[in-house]
Amino acid sequence: MEKQTQRLRRGWRAGLFGLVFGAGYLCGMVGHPAAEAQVGDLGKEMMKKAEDSGGVVGSAAKLGSTITDMKDNVWKLQKNIGILEGIQKALGG
Repeated sequence: MEKQTQRLRRGWRAGLFGLVFGAGYLCGMVGHPAAEAQVGDLGKEMMKKAEDSGGVVGSAAKLGSTITDMKDNVWKLQKNIGILEGIQKALGG
């Protein structure tokens, strides 16, 4: 019974950590513009080193890089959709 309680507490703790992390990440993405232009190659190099370090830090760095790449791809797709909509309007569609 004691092990079940301990597992339950660990599960709640991990879930709460994930929830707080997710909320903080979402608030940070909405509230602040990306500082990527300020850091440039230095930031990319540091992220690559963090990814290669392995463990929890490496996994978190890989997750951050993946989310950034996905965000960039979505922005590019939105731009392309805007161009296609403009072409469609020009063709009378």
